[in-house]
Amino acid sequence: MNIIYANIWMILFLVWGLPLTIYRSKFRKLVYQTDSWLINVKPVFMKEIKGLIGNVYPGNIEYKRFRNFYRLYLTIYFLLFLFYFNFNGYSQISKSENMYKIGVGSMVPSFSLKDQHGNVFNIDSVKGKKNLVIYFYPKDDSPGCTKEACSFRDQFEVFSEADALIIGISAQSVKSHFDFANKHRLNYTLLSDEGNKVRKLFGVPTNLFGLIPGRVTYISNKKGKVVSIFNSQTEAEKHIEEAIRILKEMQ
Repeated sequence: MNIIYANIWMILFLVWGLPLTIYRSKFRKLVYQTDSWLINVKPVFMKEIKGLIGNVYPGNIEYKRFRNFYRLYLTIYFLLFLFYFNFNGYSQISKSENMYKIGVGSMVPSFSLKDQHGNVFNIDSVKGKKNLVIYFYPKDDSPGCTKEACSFRDQFEVFSEADALIIGISAQSVKSHFDFANKHRLNYTLLSDEGNKVRKLFGVPTNLFGLIPGRVTYISNKKGKVVSIFNSQTEAEKHIEEAIRILKEMQ
């Protein structure tokens, strides 16, 4: 029963989708005015779309009734699709949080990744010696991530005065990080987390039904303890403001 409950939206999505081929076939036959099964394999779609959205046969009652049913069926199917991915994403977040529980008061976990120059960076080499600003971001050179990265760059001296090391982490390759850092003259460490092992180690949540990697900043003190976490996908530049605020409070 636990397995069924945990996968209820997927089960509903799959079961509801089983008759979809039959209903679509009937709708195509009505729209293209044919009884031949060959209409199901012909690469014609425009009239089908117009028939679904509009009313291509105003006087055809059978077509209108089935069109309205088919619209409702597809709407429910789409909603089940959204619920499935939303529930699945939430479940993955919950599993990560329950498994790792990296929160305020936790110690920064040990890990090693390659930086933008291809050198292995071990977090234990700086943990307990520097304040750390570890920020996870979705993707190199995307608009929000570029704003965030450049804001960290522009405030680099402020972080240096607070004896804080900036570390950016995302899943792109070493070369991607190198090109990103070179293009925007980034003056701090970027780490390549291909496979998202460190992201999972921290339990960083995802956004948009699990489709977009989360944007989360962790700040730790010189004891290696996490003192603040800021999570916002849309307010990219506020990650810098919050990090500076927390570091000033620590002084």
